[in-house]
Amino acid sequence: MKEIMAGVAQRGQGQAMSVAPEQGHKAAPARDRGAAWLLRIGRKIRWTALLASTVSLIAGVGLWQWLTESRVHLILDFSNIPTPVAVFEAFRVVVVTHTFWRDIYWSMYRIIVAFGLATVVGVSAGIAMGYSAILRLVIAPYVEMLRPIPAIAWVPMAILVWPTTEESIISITFLGAVFPIVLNTWEGVRRVPKELVKAARSLGANRLNVLFHVVVPYAIPSITVGMALGMGGAWFALLAGEMISGRFGIGYFTWESYQLIQYGNIIVGMLTIGFLSSVSTGSIYYLKRKLVPWAE
Repeated sequence: MKEIMAGVAQRGQGQAMSVAPEQGHKAAPARDRGAAWLLRIGRKIRWTALLASTVSLIAGVGLWQWLTESRVHLILDFSNIPTPVAVFEAFRVVVVTHTFWRDIYWSMYRIIVAFGLATVVGVSAGIAMGYSAILRLVIAPYVEMLRPIPAIAWVPMAILVWPTTEESIISITFLGAVFPIVLNTWEGVRRVPKELVKAARSLGANRLNVLFHVVVPYAIPSITVGMALGMGGAWFALLAGEMISGRFGIGYFTWESYQLIQYGNIIVGMLTIGFLSSVSTGSIYYLKRKLVPWAE
C-alpha cells in the first residue's frame, strides 16, 4: 500500500512539474503582451498631449494675429500691439546683436547666484523650523512678517543698503525666491511620519542620522516644489529690480524697448523671459525626477 501511494505521489509530482512549465510559458507571453500594450498606450498618450499643446499654441498665435490685424478695441485695445509676424521680425533683428545676449547673460547670472543662495538659506531654515521647536519659534516670526512684502517694495531699501546696483538686484531676487522654499521645506519636514522616525531611532540612529537619512529624503518632493515656486518668484523679483535700477538684463531690455516705443522688442523680451523661466523651472522638476523617482 505504501508503494502504491508513493507511486501516485511521484506521478502527481511529475504531472505538476510538466504542467508548471506549460503554465509559465503561457503566462510569460501574456505578461509580455500586457507590457507592450501599456507601452503603446503610454506612447499614444504622450503624442496626444504633445499634439494638444501644439494645437493650443497655434490657436493662440492665430487669435493673436486676428486681434492685432483687426485692431480690436473691446475692453482691451489691440491697436498698438504688434502682430506675431512683426514680433518675429523684431526677434530676427535683436537676436544677432551683442546687447541682447549680454542682457540674457546678466539675467541668468543674477538668477543663478540669487537662487543658489535662496536654496541654501531656504532649505536650511525650513529644515530647522520643522525639526526644532525652539528654532521654529525664533525663525517663524521673521518669515511671516517679511513674506507678504512684494519684491518691488524692497527696491528702494536695497538701493540704500547695498553699495552697488548689482548687489541690490541680487538681494531683491533672493528675497523673491527664498520664502516659498522655506515654507515648502518646513511643510515637507513637518509631514514626515513619526513612525519612520521612531523606527529609525529604535534601530540605533541618532538625531543627525534621522535627519539626513529619513527626514530630508522624505521632504525632497516638497523641497523641489518650493524650489520651483521660488524660481518663479525669483524671475518676478529680478525683472522688477532690472526695470527700476538695472542697466543690463532682460528686464532692462524690455523696459528700454517701451521707452523707445519699440513694441516688437517688448514682446520679444516678454517671450524670452517666459522661455528662460520655463527652462529654469523645468530643470528643477527634472532634478526631482532623478532624485526621487518614486514620488512621480
